[in-house]
Amino acid sequence: MSQVSPTRMNLLQRRGQMRLAQKGVDLLKKKRDALVAEFFGLVREALEARKALNQAAQEAYGALILAQAFDGPEAVAAAALGVRPLEKVEAEVENVWGSKVPRLRVTFSDGALLSPVGTPAYTLEAARAFRRYAEALIQVANTETRLKKIGEEIKKTTRRVNALEQVVIPGIRSQIRFIQQVLEQREREDTFRLKRIKGKIEAREAEEGGRPNPHLEIGAGL
Repeated sequence: MSQVSPTRMNLLQRRGQMRLAQKGVDLLKKKRDALVAEFFGLVREALEARKALNQAAQEAYGALILAQAFDGPEAVAAAALGVRPLEKVEAEVENVWGSKVPRLRVTFSDGALLSPVGTPAYTLEAARAFRRYAEALIQVANTETRLKKIGEEIKKTTRRVNALEQVVIPGIRSQIRFIQQVLEQREREDTFRLKRIKGKIEAREAEEGGRPNPHLEIGAGL
């Protein structure tokens, strides 16, 4: 408090800071509520994506086992060499309430799948199953990355709200109280000083009013 100059200008400034801080708390709480709603919506989506991923993984590895059993490991390995890499992988950045969230966009070309001509049926089905598995994996990655980023943003927003409510606002309120107390004390002292001055002036006037005028006494004697 010793660093706060108790002036009316500083009092007005601190009151403006208080209003700004309270407005900031309200906005941050609204942002946090929206993020929490978004978070719980993504939790359901993430659970569904994870469930779909587990199902796709079971189907893919089951199809692989059948392909190796019926078509032979050599045929499966040879077919795997003919699978082309992904055509395009892009990472887009979305702005979710001020948080940068990456999103993968993968383009599967038709050439990524094996040709049905000359490829054993079980091997071809295994390739299709693993493509569905890759698509499900990308969906899970996007959903859980988004979920993680929003969770971090919720924590950050909560820390800001707590800092404003527990540190900044109480500090400003204490400064306002201190400045008001000093100004009120000064006002009381000024009032008391003015009363004393007024009392002295009235006493002097009363004393001068009761004292005889020497010029009038001399004129009366003549």
